[in-house]
Amino acid sequence: SSPSAKANDTIVINGHKILCVQATRSPADLPWGKLGVEYVVESTGLFTEKTKAEGHIKAGAKKVIISAPAKGGVKTIVMGVNEQEYNSAEHNVVSNASCTTNCLAPLVHVLYKEGFGINTGLMTTIHAYTATQKTVDGVSQKDWRGGRAAACNIIPSSTGAAKAVGEVLPLTKGKLTGMSFRVPTPDVSVVDFTVTTEKDTSIKEIDAALKRASATYMANILAVSKEELVSTDFVHNPHSSIYDSLATLQNNLPNEKRFFKIVSWYDNEWGYSNRVVDLVRFMATKDSRKSRL
Repeated sequence: SSPSAKANDTIVINGHKILCVQATRSPADLPWGKLGVEYVVESTGLFTEKTKAEGHIKAGAKKVIISAPAKGGVKTIVMGVNEQEYNSAEHNVVSNASCTTNCLAPLVHVLYKEGFGINTGLMTTIHAYTATQKTVDGVSQKDWRGGRAAACNIIPSSTGAAKAVGEVLPLTKGKLTGMSFRVPTPDVSVVDFTVTTEKDTSIKEIDAALKRASATYMANILAVSKEELVSTDFVHNPHSSIYDSLATLQNNLPNEKRFFKIVSWYDNEWGYSNRVVDLVRFMATKDSRKSRL
């Protein structure tokens, strides 16, 4: 907090003292080796390319988890979907994907695992505003509309979240795309996923499959809401994706066999942060198991 402080600053969380490290322009200059840091969560948003994120490893860390979509051949992992593909020997830098991909991928995973398949899918995320947006109208580095004031506009925006599902579920490559509407709420977002299945089914069968998955192989990742809830009711929900059974069942065409809409909520801050922690724990467990072999 001050250059004149006699001792290194710390923050205390649940009784645990955590050393505050002075920021540097390059991750390679951070004191990870000296501090014995093994796993680094790269959340600055500045070092999402593999070569840049590897600066943390040069600084002494063993693994880097990027809390965003990454570039340069970084392995993308979505917990509950493809974490078993993590290879301790090969994947020193991994991406936890985006919060939206973490919401959508579990839904897509269930559709494939339960045998419905996907021909094509269009995703729209109604997304809370984030720190990259403007408090008043200004210049955006991304696009013109992105520079408009976040708290008083609905702002159409691009997103690679749907296409990124293809990185964790290769069967979907070329089948999914989507867009985002940034809306004037500070937290919690919702995915509206319109999909054409490969086989004849019904929305009731899809509904039952998602509920079954949430109680079994997708437990703690996928949840189900059967109540008339709104966005603030999902604040601090730790799941990646909270399937809205009521909204889904009420908003599909009767007797339709292949064309469906699925609605699922997510706390884009808290839910995503839980997955980052889960991924670090998973990697650490698998890495320690490898070291004992």
